[in-house]
Amino acid sequence: MKLPPSIPVPGEVLEIASTLEEAGHQAWCVGGALRDALLGHPHSDFDIATSASPGQVQALFRRTAAVGEKYGTIGVVDRRRVLHEVTTFRRDVTTDGRHAVVEYGVSLEEDLARRDFTINAIAYHPIRQEWRDPFAGLRDLSDRVVRAVGDPAQRFREDYLRILRGIRFAARFDFTIEPATWAAAVASAPGLATLSAERVRDEWFKGLRTARSVAALVSFWRGVGATTYWMPELERTTPQVLARVAALPLEQRDPVLLTAFLTATPDHVLRRFRASSAEVNRAKACSEEPPSPEGFDEPAVRRWLARVGPAADDLLALWALRSGSEAHWAPIIRRVRDRRDPLTRADLAISGNDLREAGASGRRIGEILTALLDQVLETPALNSRETLLALARKMV
Repeated sequence: MKLPPSIPVPGEVLEIASTLEEAGHQAWCVGGALRDALLGHPHSDFDIATSASPGQVQALFRRTAAVGEKYGTIGVVDRRRVLHEVTTFRRDVTTDGRHAVVEYGVSLEEDLARRDFTINAIAYHPIRQEWRDPFAGLRDLSDRVVRAVGDPAQRFREDYLRILRGIRFAARFDFTIEPATWAAAVASAPGLATLSAERVRDEWFKGLRTARSVAALVSFWRGVGATTYWMPELERTTPQVLARVAALPLEQRDPVLLTAFLTATPDHVLRRFRASSAEVNRAKACSEEPPSPEGFDEPAVRRWLARVGPAADDLLALWALRSGSEAHWAPIIRRVRDRRDPLTRADLAISGNDLREAGASGRRIGEILTALLDQVLETPALNSRETLLALARKMV
């Protein structure tokens, strides 16, 4: 692999770089977009590293956002209202493995030296079309290797999340992890316990969405020891389960669903990861609701749909993952949905107000609606106002 003479850079990024350069500052493209471009993968989000201070960046551009000003990053909003990250050259002064105190006024080479892996420590000047690769990142891209910049133990001490990032890159690109980098990652794994749940969750979700093989991602998490500190449930995942998701297409990579497939108590995992209430509830339904109807005629399928509610599609997807084929009752579900058969009390042709007018009151209203729904689930044709009112009057 050779560095190309140039790579296409979006016009908006060129404008930002030109503005910085014309003001007397350096402006280089850095980050994952360069790595992905060199690998021939789809890429976007060209980040810019600059010698300008955060204040100077803010003064040069009309619309900015302080997306990470504490660490030297200013978001510059282009004319299409797209935000581009512009970060001042920096080096870490002190770090606790989660947060760093940074110093500005350093060179591009010093800025690249503080980055995590060689494949992410490449810079490209979008105007002069020059490359900087002081840590042989191109060689490691060619050799399909994830290697820490400099001393790997030091890189991980600076931010223990880099352990999980390295795993994600290796799983995404089907790379190996260089032996010294892997050994340092394993030795540094206890530091993962100090990370915030949100950062670990984001890495897990990103890994599931991008890994060439989910099985490889899980193997890396186990091997480095990340499961010990964050997801012991993953240790009990069987080879048979992993085989089902080994090459699952990217478009089917729902992180909540995959966590439910890979672990027995996914709601516990996602609660530990401080996922949203909606995500936790989805995971809980996946593990606690019945995976299939009690029977496979239309009434039984309707009753199952009524019981599991919005979890139905997740449960169908889990069934397909576990069995390797679509659930044999899925065509019945499609027919029921196409006809818009009533499945909830809200779908009934009468309401609680109608029952009050018929003489019902208090808890009895809810009981009658539930009884009516039970009959409609069996026979959807009963769902007319006249029929349900006649049935209801016999229950009042």
